[in-house]
Amino acid sequence: MNLLRLLTALFGLAPALLLAASLRCENHLISTGDSTHEVLGKCGEPASRDLLGYRERRDDWGFHHELVVEEWVYGPRNGMYYFLRFEGNRLVGIDSRRVQ
Repeated sequence: MNLLRLLTALFGLAPALLLAASLRCENHLISTGDSTHEVLGKCGEPASRDLLGYRERRDDWGFHHELVVEEWVYGPRNGMYYFLRFEGNRLVGIDSRRVQ
């Protein structure tokens, strides 16, 4: 019975998780995996850009690569700020917070 409740809860969260991975800019949609160039073209220049540091990543062949990690902030839009996280010029996360 507990497994059934857990599965129901997980499937109930699935739409919210999918929505968290995309953002509408005017009449364009950006989503995780988009490049910085695509996001700039669809959303324009962000309110701010912050260099968060670097992340080391190993590829399928064992080579190490250093990726630039950035956070771009858009907003406020209807009282919300949107925080976009890029690793190696690819969008990896979208977060939003309401302005108080």
